[in-house]
Amino acid sequence: MAGLNEQYDVAIVGAGIAGSALACALSVASDSQSGQSSKLPLRIALIEAQNLPEEWPPCEGDVNGFDPRVSALTIASQNLLERIGAWPAIAQQRVSPFEQMQVWDAEGTGEIAFDAADVRSNVLGHIVENRVTVAALVNRLRENANIQIFQGQPVADLLLADPKTKSPDSKSQQISLADGTVIYSTLVVAADGANSPLRKMAGLTTREWDYQHDALVCTVAVEHQHQKTAWQRFTPYGPLAFLPLSASDQQDQFCSIVWSQTGEQTEQAMALDDAEFCQALGQAFEHKLGKVQSCSKRFSFPLRQRHAIDYVKPGFALLADAAHTIHPLAGQGINLGLADVAVLSECILTAHARGQSIADIEVLSRYQRERKADNLAMMTAVEGFKRLFAPLPLPLRWLRNAGMSALDKRGAIKNRIIKHAMGIN
Repeated sequence: MAGLNEQYDVAIVGAGIAGSALACALSVASDSQSGQSSKLPLRIALIEAQNLPEEWPPCEGDVNGFDPRVSALTIASQNLLERIGAWPAIAQQRVSPFEQMQVWDAEGTGEIAFDAADVRSNVLGHIVENRVTVAALVNRLRENANIQIFQGQPVADLLLADPKTKSPDSKSQQISLADGTVIYSTLVVAADGANSPLRKMAGLTTREWDYQHDALVCTVAVEHQHQKTAWQRFTPYGPLAFLPLSASDQQDQFCSIVWSQTGEQTEQAMALDDAEFCQALGQAFEHKLGKVQSCSKRFSFPLRQRHAIDYVKPGFALLADAAHTIHPLAGQGINLGLADVAVLSECILTAHARGQSIADIEVLSRYQRERKADNLAMMTAVEGFKRLFAPLPLPLRWLRNAGMSALDKRGAIKNRIIKHAMGIN
């Protein structure tokens, strides 16, 4: 059985965007790391409970031809995907650049407009279907001989070695799969999502709370072109985002929507027929893009903030959603995850080039120090925005609108916000 009793340097559990990106990043030669000469490539095991896609997804140009799960990838995330060789295939398949962002308050006249031209950039970012990003990463994975993929088998058990007793050449962490396969690895990385089973197996705890909101997502066709603009309206019940989608043979009249409301409101919206839903959605969006003409199948999921108290322990690390999840109102979830990938891969490759154990808590703690502060800062900012746009008394709503209008006129401050969101500080 492939992988039985074999030793790997890194075992990554979860082949979503972050886990696959980390595997690709670690397969890059380490010649440039810290001026040290390259050693043998890292042996990487990538473990996924589901089967990975074999082919590119169809990208049809109608309302049902888009993945309802999309990500607003920043310039920083694009740069990482370019470094690991995945971005050209993503761009060739289908991406939707956006050049502007328009944000406004449903309870007043406050609004803010962001423009890529103000920071001398062509775009603020790209809306990319998750299935397209995953397919590009999987293709890169299969091109690397030092990556062994284990798919269709969930992890049944995790046994972490005792760092006080193990010898340097021992088979350290042990992963048992449901089919009986046993994988040994110097380092285990959990990239298995917000409800990470590996996080629980490793005994790492989280602080978390329910936002008391659900997110409804789908694709819609609108009457007017989206103008390569990401639109977001803050309603008293939660934010509503229209994210621009582009089809090569169509006008730019498709959008991916993320509608955050209470669970009861989301349930009511899910129960509407398509015509009723499109009418309700258009009204909630103030018909900024004209009539909502049609919609795809709708999906909803509860929103919950999580943050691991510790990201690491000897021989083990959490990555992306396994370490932190935030409200989607800022579109930063996967971008934080890819920033984790960039830092963790650099820490691992540097330690490997220096001959240092990649399971060493000193190596992994550097990753935690660099990422935890940034993740907490973003989570705090998003929580602040959410509370700012919660239902407020009239005087506070007036102050909120006045503040938005004032910020819109402060170009220097607004540009700093844009650059930080783009990851190009």
